[in-house]
Amino acid sequence: MVIYGVFIVSKSGGLIYNYDHNIPRIETEKTFGFPLDLKLQYENKKVVVVFGQRDGIQVGHVLLSVNGSPVTGRTTEDGKDVFEFIESKENFPMSLRFGRVRATTNEKIVLASMFYPLFALASQLSPVPKCSGIETLTADTFKLSCFQTLTGVKFILVTEPSMQGSDVVLKRIYELYTDYALKNPFYSLEMPIRCELFDTSLHTLLELVEKSGTANL
Repeated sequence: MVIYGVFIVSKSGGLIYNYDHNIPRIETEKTFGFPLDLKLQYENKKVVVVFGQRDGIQVGHVLLSVNGSPVTGRTTEDGKDVFEFIESKENFPMSLRFGRVRATTNEKIVLASMFYPLFALASQLSPVPKCSGIETLTADTFKLSCFQTLTGVKFILVTEPSMQGSDVVLKRIYELYTDYALKNPFYSLEMPIRCELFDTSLHTLLELVEKSGTANL
């Protein structure tokens, strides 16, 4: 069992906690000839693939290095502009390394705010009254499981698609939340959770699930 991460979303739709547990680092390095058959664009201070896919390089992947020189923003470590460099035929063949970088905190906040209306929309689309909303969303590379408390707080678990017993894990995470966050006199509802005991207990729980499954929870 592989667990990628945990998100906790407040009843108003704000991200109050996120934990990256086992995010795989995906990188691909290839040698390209001229002209480059990928379209790159500068977005959010990163050089991103916006068109063309090949050899594991996909749309959305970020350019990490050019000929072994790390890329920061749109320039290489030795000060060369990436777009000017790849437009010159004499610079080819060229080795480019692409990868999927981890989402920043701001990007995670945006993703959490997007999930909130989708959850509400699912409740309204249901032909049966009092639908609980999205509980499981399965894609080809991951599974998202959601548990909503009576107060509207949502616990989200992202795992590999074959993960079983996600509901049990979510309820155990909820128990840790009530023990270490809600019982903390310094914690205010709807505010980000910053509690070392909660972090440590959550990490221990996820490690146990990955090694032994959910039978012992």
